[in-house]
Amino acid sequence: MRVAHYTKIASVLIAAALFVGCTSKTVVESDLGIEDAPDWVNEGTNVLKDRGGRLFHGVGSAPNVGDQSLQVSTADDRARSEVAKILSSYMDVASKDYIASSTSAGDTSVEASITRNIKNVTKINMTGVKIIGRWKDKKANTVYSLAELDMKYVQNNMGKIENMHPGFKDHIQNSGDKVFDSMLKGVN
Repeated sequence: MRVAHYTKIASVLIAAALFVGCTSKTVVESDLGIEDAPDWVNEGTNVLKDRGGRLFHGVGSAPNVGDQSLQVSTADDRARSEVAKILSSYMDVASKDYIASSTSAGDTSVEASITRNIKNVTKINMTGVKIIGRWKDKKANTVYSLAELDMKYVQNNMGKIENMHPGFKDHIQNSGDKVFDSMLKGVN
């Protein structure tokens, strides 16, 4: 009889834990809270607008791997990868905005062409990514790198992309800042 009583109590506790676990929200802090770290380390990858222009910032890190050169290179590559991710997200937003506003909305050939363009835009523009900062957390022996891509560089390189959909090219050059600003509002 005692075993049945304990089984019932255990079942109720497990059910309560599952219920609480399913109804709670995960809270994600954007601030890493690393003491003495530059703001960009704690803020992480983001888009920002300042006197320097409209910028894509990517933050990458690398733990100690026994070779400082390899550690720095890994952090740099990870920062560039973060810029590629947010540039790709930007291009997705811009393409959806263009397709929604164009007279050819629903034309699958236009959508397919623009999807190919997004991949090319990302590849070409990654050459404009610069590592503008590094910081080493001496306690954790982790290196952080900050990569930056300027929106003007993206807009100026649209003409270099072969087979670029002309309407999409014009959209990025003429409305790219507005798309960027709407993306920025979504971050803040």
